[in-house]
Order: sequence, then C-alpha cells, then structure tokens
Amino acid sequence: MPTATDTVAAGDLGPLTTGDGTPLKTALARATRRARLKALFLVAPLLLFVIVTFAVPIGQMLYLSIYNPVFSDNMPRLSSWLRAHDVAEVPGEDAFKALVLDLTEARANRTHAQVGTRINYERSGATSLFKSTARKIKRIKGPPYKDQLLALDAEWGELHLWTVMARAAAPHTAAFYAQALDLSYDAEGDIVRAPENRRIYGHLFLRTLLLSALVAGLCLILGYPAAHLLASLPLKYSNLLMVLVLLPFWTSLLVRTTSWITLLQSQGVLNDMLVSVGILADDGRLQLMYNQWGTVIAMTHIMLPFMILPLYSVMKTVPKDFVRAARSLGAGPVTAFLRVYLPQTVPGIGAGVLLVFIISVGYYITPALVGGSSGQLISNQIAFHMLQSLNWGLAAALGALLLGGVILLYWLYDRLVGVDNMKLG
Repeated sequence: MPTATDTVAAGDLGPLTTGDGTPLKTALARATRRARLKALFLVAPLLLFVIVTFAVPIGQMLYLSIYNPVFSDNMPRLSSWLRAHDVAEVPGEDAFKALVLDLTEARANRTHAQVGTRINYERSGATSLFKSTARKIKRIKGPPYKDQLLALDAEWGELHLWTVMARAAAPHTAAFYAQALDLSYDAEGDIVRAPENRRIYGHLFLRTLLLSALVAGLCLILGYPAAHLLASLPLKYSNLLMVLVLLPFWTSLLVRTTSWITLLQSQGVLNDMLVSVGILADDGRLQLMYNQWGTVIAMTHIMLPFMILPLYSVMKTVPKDFVRAARSLGAGPVTAFLRVYLPQTVPGIGAGVLLVFIISVGYYITPALVGGSSGQLISNQIAFHMLQSLNWGLAAALGALLLGGVILLYWLYDRLVGVDNMKLG
C-alpha cells in the first residue's frame, strides 16, 4: 500500500496555483508584465520629451543636409529635362524652352529669387542672374528660346551654370557636405578642392577642436586642485566654497561674457591694474579681447564648474586612508598622489574633460562676442548660415559633421578608457 510520501513524490499534488486557482507561472508572468507597463508609463513622458526635442530635430537636421527641393519644385520642366540628360555641354533649344517656361512661372509665383539663391550656394552671382532674367523674361514671346535668352544674359551659355543646375535638379544632394569639407565641383561636375581663398571650414573645424581641447586642459589644471580642496575640507567649509563654484550657474551667460569684455579689453580693468602697478607701459597694453585668447579665457571661466563637479563627486568617494597608508609605508607625497590618489580620480577626470570638450565645441555666444575674427568657432558659421545666409543645408551639413566628430570622440573614449569608468556623480 503506497504511503503519503510516495504520493507526493509521484507528483499527485499537481502544478502550483494561486489562491484563485491560476497557475503560479501564469500569475508571475502577469505580475512581471504589469510591473514593466507601470515602469514604461513612468518613463513615457521623459521618453516622449527626448524624442520630440532631441531625436526629431537631429533627424531633421541630418535630412536637411542632403535634401533641398527648392529648384526641383519651382523649376519642374527644366529639372525633369536635366535629370533625363547628361549635361556634358551647354544644352540646346529644348532645355532653354523649359528654362523660360519655368522661370516665367517662378516670376509669377515670386519664387525665382529662391531658385537663384539655391544655385548661388554653389555658384556665386546666380541670385542676381535669376532676378535680372526674371524681370526681362516677358520679352521672350516664343522660339528660338536659346538665342533670346543668351541675348538677355550671356551667362546662360556657361557650362558650369548648367552643371550646377543639373545637380540642383535632384532634391537629394551631397553638395552641402562637399562645401562643408572645403570641396567643390568643377565645370565638368568632378569634385575638387575648393580654391585657397574659399577653404574656411576645415580651418574652423581644426580651430574648434584645438581651442576646445585647450579649454578642457586649462579647466582640468584649475579645477583639479579646487575639487581636491572641496573634497578635503569639512562639510561646512566645502559647502560655502561650493556656492562659489555654482555661482556661474545663477547668472546669465550674456552677463558673464559682458563682464569679461569689461575686464579684458585694452582699456579694461585688467590692463589698467597692470599699468598702475608698473608691469605694463600704457602703450604696451595686452590684447586679450577679440582674439583667441579672449575666447579661451572666457570659456575656461564658463566651463570650470563642469570640470569641478565630476571631479568633486569622485574625490568624495576616495578613502583618505589609502594615501595615509601609502605615506606610512614610506611613499613620498608625490609618489602617494601619483600612484594611489590620482588613479582613483581618473573616472572624474575623464568625465570632466569629455563634458567640457563636448560643450565647448558647440558654444556660440561667447566666441561670437569676445573671439573676434580669429576666435570664432564652427558654431558661429552654423549660426551665420541659419540666421543670415539662410543656407540651412550647409548649416545642417556642418552640424552633422560636428555631431559625427563628437560621436567619434565618444567612441574613442569608450575604446581607450571605457564609458563604464566615467562618473558624473
């Protein structure tokens, strides 16, 4: 006769269930799913905010860097002809007929200036050409269109103009990236280096990287001792000094930049002090404004808190006993610092340097106000094309290249140091 133990061992109790008879496995799955949905609902507002304010604008910027339909939309006949033919020479009557008809409609719709501006991105003087021709286009009543248009302006007979319009006929283009990389198209449509006097963006990218690296280095030199002092002092004193570190966050960026203009200009406070104590002659005042030095000094002051805070947060977690133990074992102060203390602060150093560098490469207001022509960064050119020249495609291409550089830097940091070793708090 089987015993109770034999019945249990044989599994006669069946699957485990909850109080209402639901299998335990199913109940656990439901509970896990409900917990995940609750977590998703809590995160959904932040996720939506990031998508709307971050992902969508960046995606739109990347798309604008390769998409410009102004010419193809407003010159449909000519665009269709150019896409169907290889422009190896100045075209014949059919192309000029399409040009006249499209330009007549563009004149009526008041879009001819936009079309000219699009071509002007790649060929100087195109805006004036389209405007002047549009004013005279009513003189052309019928064929021959080519001869009459050339009589209005002989520039329509230049091959380079037609190759530019052939590229503009396709709404998707790589011309903006070519221009952002100091490249251009010749009359045959081949990519070549831009003329020496038009190679500005590569120089600006290099200047941006170098000045940003210099600012990050200066912030590290100034911020490391300050963060160490904050982490070593008693709490009541460190909190007082922390107020001074956070003070720049409580004032307007424009106010701080204006203050540096007052301090650094040739007749400013700093030069007046140096002259009054006899360090400088009145005619030998330092030129610290409207140049690269002005940009570096002002941005170092602005970026300093972004270096101190990550360093401070890491230094607070470093046990002081480690350095004392190293000193007790015979290590000097320099050796104890380099071999014991400094390695433990590397995560804060990496976080601070990376944060300051990334913010610096995209700074705009401070270089614009104190940098002058030699202290401008690539962000100033991006703003110029967005607000003044209205060449949004080029602005988007420059921004995309800058974004790509930052992502590459982040990838290199991850490969060399490791993102897991970076601590912001």
